Amino acid sequence: MRHIAIIGSGPAGYYTAEAAQKQWGDGVRVDIFDLLPVPYGLIRTGVAPDHQSIKGVAKRYEGTALSENVRFVGNVTIGEDVSIAELQGLYDAVVLATGAPNDKPAGIPGEGLENVFGSAAFVGWYNGHPQFAKLSPDLSGRHAVVIGNGNVALDVARILSKTADEFHGSDIVAHALHALQKSHIEQITILGRRGPHQIAMTPKELGELGHLTRACPRVDPADLPAEEEDLFLEPGQRKSVTHLRSFAAIPEEFRCDKPVEIEFDFFASPRAILGDGTVSGIEIERTALDSEGRASGTGETYTIPCSLVVTAIGYKTSPIPGVPFEEGAGRFANDEGRILPGLYCVGWARRGPSGTIGTNRPDGFGVVEKIAEDLDSGALYHEVKQGRRGFDALAAERKLEVVTFRDWKKIEAEEEARARTGAPREKFVAVEDMIKARGE
Repeated sequence: MRHIAIIGSGPAGYYTAEAAQKQWGDGVRVDIFDLLPVPYGLIRTGVAPDHQSIKGVAKRYEGTALSENVRFVGNVTIGEDVSIAELQGLYDAVVLATGAPNDKPAGIPGEGLENVFGSAAFVGWYNGHPQFAKLSPDLSGRHAVVIGNGNVALDVARILSKTADEFHGSDIVAHALHALQKSHIEQITILGRRGPHQIAMTPKELGELGHLTRACPRVDPADLPAEEEDLFLEPGQRKSVTHLRSFAAIPEEFRCDKPVEIEFDFFASPRAILGDGTVSGIEIERTALDSEGRASGTGETYTIPCSLVVTAIGYKTSPIPGVPFEEGAGRFANDEGRILPGLYCVGWARRGPSGTIGTNRPDGFGVVEKIAEDLDSGALYHEVKQGRRGFDALAAERKLEVVTFRDWKKIEAEEEARARTGAPREKFVAVEDMIKARGE
């Protein structure tokens, strides 16, 4: 019998569990550990609440989770409740699928001011992550700035722009919906260091901005390259730039009909966030691209007054004591998923924050192939491991309050029962409330 421990219950974790089932069938036992009492990681707390079709992929993971040889072990903190070394002593292989839950620092003066947030924190706030549920951003000002040219920047801008009716069918948490309903924000500026041809925004997410009830996107036509240059772009990128061109063509009188404007400010590099205690503005330097598409400052600067800044410039993995880590890349040090004998990583913990949810499936199958190779070749020590039986004994000894998938289903039922009209659920945003909801 093979015993596999996976740390992290997001897409990378469940795809790895699925791969282990296909590799060893009934000859494997997989335990999936998570810091929270609830599974699915990024699907629950990272995907935008108004993108329910994307969240639907969790149904696939549920099929794996309900298998006899896969177990969810929630509410366990690796590195505190149990160490990696202890897990390695209990399981044939330990796979880190922890994702990249932390914001990459912006690295500019003033990012520590009040009402400046990284996107992981801000998205966690409106998605009900227990770590960020009490964030309380101040939305009483008129102008918000979002730094970044990827889909997360679009998510933040869209959420800040929507009416209450537009959140129908979403699972945005009540405290965020209430705050957004009282928001005074009228202007949202999305800053990008480079130009329209270098954005990391996908067509679907960009297209959504053109259908908002009270917000209108704006692009300066002067920022757009000659239209014939779009022919050199990949098809998806070309579609995205086509959306930007359509935004640039929106008549001025139509923009005036909507109270919120979402402005794309390209070739703009933030130099400092300004304010005395709380953010009051951001200093920008105009950039230009060289022949290889790299941005450099031109020396021309200007200031945007604003009362809220969200940085959406990337994420990094949380280090774990005793595990080699590449600080610059924000991921575990690894060779195609291998970290140390018997210790592996997958997904964003291996690659850094890149790719889509689906990218994690081949990644999970790839790391399981490497585990099988190492086990079959004798590269791993062949002592008989106790697996979940050994962990259960350790958990009992340390009085850990482990949450199972059966418990999670009770929590889920309670969240669905307390949902507002038109919403799929109302999430619990405190760990203690999750624990209480599972009952005895």
